[in-house]
Amino acid sequence: MNLKLRLQLSAMMFLEYFIKGAWFVTLGTYLLKNLQADGLELAQVFSTQSLGAVAAPFFIGFIADRYLNAERVLAVLHLLGACLLTGMYLADSVSSFYPYVLAYFIAYMSSLALANSIAFRHIQDTKRYFPGIRVWGTVGWITAGSAISLVFHWDNAASVDAGALRNTFLLASVCSLLLATLSFLLPKTPPLLRKGDTRFTVAKALGLEALVLLKNRGFLVFFVTAIVICIPMSFYYQNANPYLVHVGLSNPTAKMALGQLSEALCLLAIPFLFAKLGYKRMILVGIAAWTIRYLLFAYGNHPDLAAMLIVAIILHGVCYDFMFVVGQIYTDTIAGAKYRSSAQGLVTVAMYGIGMLLGFWAAGGTSDYLEVHFSDNDYWKFLWITPAAMAFCCLLLFAFFFREQKTATEDRH
Repeated sequence: MNLKLRLQLSAMMFLEYFIKGAWFVTLGTYLLKNLQADGLELAQVFSTQSLGAVAAPFFIGFIADRYLNAERVLAVLHLLGACLLTGMYLADSVSSFYPYVLAYFIAYMSSLALANSIAFRHIQDTKRYFPGIRVWGTVGWITAGSAISLVFHWDNAASVDAGALRNTFLLASVCSLLLATLSFLLPKTPPLLRKGDTRFTVAKALGLEALVLLKNRGFLVFFVTAIVICIPMSFYYQNANPYLVHVGLSNPTAKMALGQLSEALCLLAIPFLFAKLGYKRMILVGIAAWTIRYLLFAYGNHPDLAAMLIVAIILHGVCYDFMFVVGQIYTDTIAGAKYRSSAQGLVTVAMYGIGMLLGFWAAGGTSDYLEVHFSDNDYWKFLWITPAAMAFCCLLLFAFFFREQKTATEDRH
């Protein structure tokens, strides 16, 4: 792999994830503090990510795979994204903010899929080189969080009250313009399918052809578990930053970036752990980590038990990689060559489209209920105990019903 291509793809990944990391982590705090959103309004805004995840396969399957070079589509999406982020910066209410964030996530989730597609098309040995390219996305996310906390100080209590977090949208907008420019310089990536070659269908776009795999009991249990665990997972994305700001943890956005650092380390550890643990035990560890991190949030505080909050953040790597990355590998193993793309698409839509959509609304409804019935300290305590209980039920579901099965590929080895 030549150095120029490595630098181009690494820069693409860095900016792709920097853009989202620059505003999404602090979104909940901004909505609550500066736009005076309630729990259900918070859920409405966050659920746009799920709606974008559902819409993206249609956009990619119908346009990018058939008519235009992927790098050009990526450039247009990020030019559009820069405009929409500026609209989010100018919005002065949740109702005026919502159309911009909905349109943005349809564009961004599509760009995320395209960035991966471009990388895979130009890397000959993906197992060897892709992790080293993809890790720059994690570095981008960490850099964004560190800049917000340590360089600009937009997330300290005084700055939040003054409305400084709205500047995160301008930062992301500038980087979106930068990535749009870079996209025109990426290697040419023409569409694989030409008009008339393969008929576009809703079933293909959503991966519904892979529904036949649900006849496999192990995959069915994993599929249901993946949807269910996304419900408590949504509580973290929606409430973690507001909670850390509330308890007065210094540089909360930079500290939340420790979760991405642990994610990168766990990603590197997965190949070595497979031989000892296997799919079931690794996924169980991932689900258990969600339960533990929420209990740490529920009973930790600042400054006396701030270490519990930091541990909860660092557990993100175990939570995410051991459940979702291992799950993607498991899906690929079960699906085989025939259903590989459809199965990954189906699981992605199920998790991010169904599971997280339900999760964001559950988190919003829970927040509004607790705000009415509990005092401030009890509000946060029970807001974290609720997803901890959900994750524990999910743990029991998977532990009792999942049976790990050897595939034909594994049997040959």
